[in-house]
Amino acid sequence: MTLAAELRPRALGVGTAVTPTSYTQQEVLDAFRITDPKIRSVFLNSAIERRHLTLPPPDGAGGRVHEPQGDLLDKHKATAVEMGAEALRTCLKRAGAELSDLRHLCCVTSTGLLTPGLSALLIKELDIDRHCSRSDIVGMGCNAGLNALGVVSGWAAAHPGELAVVLCTEACSAAYTIDSTMRTAVVNSLFGDGAAAIAIRSGPDPAQAPAPEGPRILKFASCLIPDAVDAMRYDWDRDQARFSFYLDPQVPYVVGAHAEQAVDRLLAGTGLRRSDITHWLVHSGGKKVIDAVALNLRLTRHDVRHTTGVLRDYGNVSSGSFLFSYERLLDEGAARPGEYGVLMTMGPGSTIETALVQW
Repeated sequence: MTLAAELRPRALGVGTAVTPTSYTQQEVLDAFRITDPKIRSVFLNSAIERRHLTLPPPDGAGGRVHEPQGDLLDKHKATAVEMGAEALRTCLKRAGAELSDLRHLCCVTSTGLLTPGLSALLIKELDIDRHCSRSDIVGMGCNAGLNALGVVSGWAAAHPGELAVVLCTEACSAAYTIDSTMRTAVVNSLFGDGAAAIAIRSGPDPAQAPAPEGPRILKFASCLIPDAVDAMRYDWDRDQARFSFYLDPQVPYVVGAHAEQAVDRLLAGTGLRRSDITHWLVHSGGKKVIDAVALNLRLTRHDVRHTTGVLRDYGNVSSGSFLFSYERLLDEGAARPGEYGVLMTMGPGSTIETALVQW
């Protein structure tokens, strides 16, 4: 059964937040006294100019203090809650809503494990109604923002008129491992701290609400690549007694090779072709990932301008990256009624998640 147009969930507002301190790639290299030419090349050829990071304090000997896993979990909790609260407030303000209007809060993170989860911590921190329903999506990685949006869109469709928010808050500084390996260099050159929230509601807009600037959410599609299940993973480093993230060098090519299949499945049955899509909001997964996706989907530099701009200014902020791009699209004011957009995220699994929206 097709959901009536007026009951399709609509995006009402978006908000982002970052940690207070940003660094150029050169400043990060200097902070950790990295001199290896190969590692320096990874940092300096990443298409990233600055990232917001919460680095460990100086150790007094020109380096940085070693942070055990317990300290990293504390950093994740404090940073994720602080950024998340700011992004949530900004999102609701843009949606013309208040914290008291919130009926469901879904929090997404992969940079630390907490029980109780971020949703409970934020409800307490912001004094949100204790009866607000909540969910936490933990450990799905960079694609998880769209996984959450799919789940929450279903919740919104089942609760017409009630406001829900997806909040992605990633303290990537809490997932850093410092050593001299190329595995670590690739990860440490890429990720930054960031949070992003998007408000969702289905049903007729309340009479007093401002006209929504966001699109209706029409459809989702997923593509799991089982042969690349270990290509992106966050697992235990026994040598350093902490979790660390691993990215296989083949990730960009694996993702790129499956991008067409993922989008074609999304558009199947809609009567739309790729040429009918005006706006492309692709996860800022890294220069090679963006290039591979753009090449395989025949996207122009203009199509991925916000994706590359977010990578340049923030690095990869994991699950919330596509919402940073979405915010830039809204600020640009380029979307017109009737136009279609595709949202695309990639992450562990390996997985490509997509969504079709219409203004």
